Amino acid sequence: MATDFFTVEVCTLKGFVTHYVLFFLEIATRRVHIAGVTTSPDESWMMQVARNLLDPMDGFLSAGKYLIMDRDTKFCASYLRLLEDGGMKIVKLPPRSPNLNAFAERFVRSIKEECLDRMIFLGKRQLQYSINEYMRHYHAERNHQGVDNRLLSRQDCPGGTSGTINRRQRLGGLLSFYYRKCA
Repeated sequence: MATDFFTVEVCTLKGFVTHYVLFFLEIATRRVHIAGVTTSPDESWMMQVARNLLDPMDGFLSAGKYLIMDRDTKFCASYLRLLEDGGMKIVKLPPRSPNLNAFAERFVRSIKEECLDRMIFLGKRQLQYSINEYMRHYHAERNHQGVDNRLLSRQDCPGGTSGTINRRQRLGGLLSFYYRKCA
């Protein structure tokens, strides 16, 4: 597993506000889980995120063993201790070494270039909706070169090799998926 934050500017009545998005990536499968969006990733918020991620029933980190992360101060000591108590082995990257968390950095580049940098958000709800739509596209409709140019989630019916080509749009056509209907 790997984790990191990225930021998005959201326009509000008080001006632009920076929102922090925390995500976790399963390196083997390239599946990504957005853990939360906040304007202030303080210790209490980080602790709640850790509890949610380590939940034995549906926690994203329950199957993981190692967690690669940078030395961001938002990853407070109590957060790290809770993850370690939950069975995660924390692997901290050396200072100023973004290339060592390449899978996470590539995800940030993808979500920003393909979606977030092309929009102006007028509130947190709009940002969360856009991120959720992108994640649906990312997992089920976007080819990934790192896994032999396949989709991460298999569709119920992959479609045929002949017939008309259909287009599924997300976010007003910003994200598109082309497919053929099943016979």
